[in-house]
This record gives sequence, C-alpha cells and structure tokens, in this order.
Amino acid sequence: MREHPMSPQSARRDFLKQSTALGVAWWVGSSSAGWTQPTSPLETIRFACIGVDGRGLSDRDDAGRHGEIVALCDVDSERLDKAAARYPKAKKFTDYRKLFDEVGNDFDAFTVSTPDHTHALAAVRGLRMGKHCFVQKPMSYTVAEARLMREIAAEKKLCTQMGNQGSASNGLREAVEMIRRGDLGQVKEIHIWTDRPKWPQGQGRPEKPEPVPMTLNWDAFLGPAPVRPYSSVYQPFKWRGWIDFGTGALGDMACHTMNMSVMALQLFDPVSVESMPDPEWTGDLRKESYPKFCTIKYEFGPRGNLGPCTLYWYEGGKLPPDEVLAPVKPGASGSLVIGEKGKIYSDNDYHSTYTLLPKESFPDDFKKPAIVQSPGHFTEFANAIKENKPELALSNFEYAGRLTETVLLGNIALRAGGKVAWDGVNMKVTNNPDAQQFVTREYRKGWELA
Repeated sequence: MREHPMSPQSARRDFLKQSTALGVAWWVGSSSAGWTQPTSPLETIRFACIGVDGRGLSDRDDAGRHGEIVALCDVDSERLDKAAARYPKAKKFTDYRKLFDEVGNDFDAFTVSTPDHTHALAAVRGLRMGKHCFVQKPMSYTVAEARLMREIAAEKKLCTQMGNQGSASNGLREAVEMIRRGDLGQVKEIHIWTDRPKWPQGQGRPEKPEPVPMTLNWDAFLGPAPVRPYSSVYQPFKWRGWIDFGTGALGDMACHTMNMSVMALQLFDPVSVESMPDPEWTGDLRKESYPKFCTIKYEFGPRGNLGPCTLYWYEGGKLPPDEVLAPVKPGASGSLVIGEKGKIYSDNDYHSTYTLLPKESFPDDFKKPAIVQSPGHFTEFANAIKENKPELALSNFEYAGRLTETVLLGNIALRAGGKVAWDGVNMKVTNNPDAQQFVTREYRKGWELA
C-alpha cells in the first residue's frame, strides 16, 4: 500500500496556511494564500478531455467553448466517436495514459469526467506535467489523493477547478457571506440530506459474468481496481454504488450539498466522524457496494472564532428528526443550517436558492450581502488560465481538496464501521488502526499514481 508522500512539516504548514486563507471570500477579489502568479498568459487554451459523455459531455463542450479541443479520451469507443464527430480535429484515445504519453505536449489544460476511482490517476499525471486541471467531483477516490492533488497544484502554481457548479451561483455566495458576517449567530448544527442513491447499492457481486461490449475497453475502465468480470450492473453510471469504482451518495452529491456550509464555516478536518448504516449491510456486502441507507455524523472543533459544530448527513431516504426540520417541509434533498439567531434552508442541491428562517427575523427589506457574480463555473477556470490567476476559480484545489477530504472522511467511517477520530494535519485515524487503510488504497499494477 502506497503512503502519501507529504512530510509532517509540510502538512502542518499547509494546515495553518489553509485555516487562515479559507476565511476569505475569494470571489470579492482577495488572493488565495499559497498561490504565486506565474507569467505568460494564454490567449487560446488547448484542452484534452478525459471522459466525454454523461457529465463529460457538458465538460467537453464547455472546454470547446473556451478553447480548442485537441484530444478526446473515453473507455467506450462508441461514446468517443460521438464526441469526435463534434470535434473532428481531436485525436482519439481509450486509455488516458496513452493520451498523456502521445500528445502530452500538445495541450495546456485537461478535464477529467470519469468514474471516481480514476479521477486522481488521470489528474495527478497531468498535474505533474504542468497542465491546468478541471476534474469532476469528488476530486478523488481517497482522502490521500485529494491531499496530493492539492499539494501538486500549489507547488506547480497551476489553475484548477473541481466540478461543483453551485460554487458559481449567487444563492450559495450570498448564504456564505450571511453566515460569515454573523446573520445566523454561531452555527452549532447542520443537517444535509439527499435523494441518492438512484442506483443499485447494498448488494453483492453478480455471480454470472457477461460478455464485454465490443465498444468498451474494460481494462481501462477497471483502471486501478482489482480485475473482475464485466457485468452490466456496473456500467454506465451504476458504478457509483460499487466500492471499487465509486464513492457512493456522499461522493456523488455532498460536494454540492455540503459546499455552502463547508465554505462558510471552514468545516475541514473534523475531530471525529461516525457512521450509522443500514443494519443489513454486513459481511461480504460491506466489501462490494455501499449500504442502501445511512446517517453520518461529523464533529468539528473550534476553528478560529468559530465554535464547535456538528454536521449530519442523511442518504437513502433518511431525514432529520421532525423537531429539527420544523417548520420546514423537506424535499427529497435539502440543507438546513441552524444558528443561534436563525436558519438557512435550501431545497436545491447546489444551494442556488434558499429561505431564511424565522421569517420575522428576516423581513422583505432584509439587506443581503453584496457579491460579485460569477461569469460561470467553467469560465472561472478558463479565465484563471488566461489571466494566470488560479484564485479566479473559486472551487480550485486549494479549497476543493479540503472539501473533498471532509466528504470522503464519511466513507472512511462507513467502511471502518462506527466512529473514527481524525488527525487532519497528519492524515491519521487515531482510534482505529484498521481504518487507516481507507485513507489511501492499493493500485493495480500498471495503474499506480504516476
């Protein structure tokens, strides 16, 4: 098992730097600590796109609108050919390793819109080559990978962005500023729920293998995961619920639905995380797929002038208690931030809309904070590259890496069972040695972090 290559000294330096820097609202023109502006801005950005259908379809087309696409990669040749018909000048690949090897000198930036288990492998390879990187949420499959991606991007002064599009919405930015200026008072409790999973979970491995589709490079799809026979229960999209490939409901949605709270309240490096899964999720099921439902409890200690805070995550139909929700009538997904003076509720996954409660404390003439509107989530990334200002992308890896760590700690607690105590500076589970294995992972030979 590969250890994360970060010294305790650099980990401590990063921790202190981030704790200070992340209290600043980057979208109002302040600089993100740790970034040094490089020289020679780009006029035309040349992109490579890895994963070009599903979520990757919009990412590749965003890249096409903001520059020139010179390479396309997808494990499914049918999807690849469909994308190539739109971008006929782009070179085609079904293995991202060959893309970097053969045309790595031909592009400036790249997108990664693949299943979760291959995010970091493609991203780290490109980052080490000095390429600007847009990667879908979650940034990585493991906490250690997210930390490494953040470190490389800072060291090489690269422009980055994670695909959690709500970061660009006015509603999220207003809510963040209201919490930061104290409109809710001290926040001690947060409840976030999702309508995920919308794919099979809580089940064992299929007994009968199926023929691999002629269009699918199954070996490239497996990537770092152990070899297993192909089954249509994994692909496409349904991979999210399988532990070897996805990060479950947390990985799919928490980088969206937790985003506002994490950003506003610096919810990084919880002191502990506790999982309460479906009691029938036992035995071999725990090795194969995520549970049908669960609740996860994050405990955060004091953070600067912010007091201790608890965040609850609910999935698979679970909801906060009625007495917590009142007077909210919850939708299938939602976020409820509870402060001493009031609450913010959103039934939007991206927090683009919200309601302030109680209404008598927030009348119609309540003055919302002034914010600078985003030009668009992907446009932020493109502008950052063109202007050589990594901080222009709000969800850059300096922030998104820490958000991803917070999210994925829930899966560590889930897979470890029960409660884990966390030392964020040193990336260590301090109360359960067996849980440390889930901070990182083993990589299949030939598919290691390059």
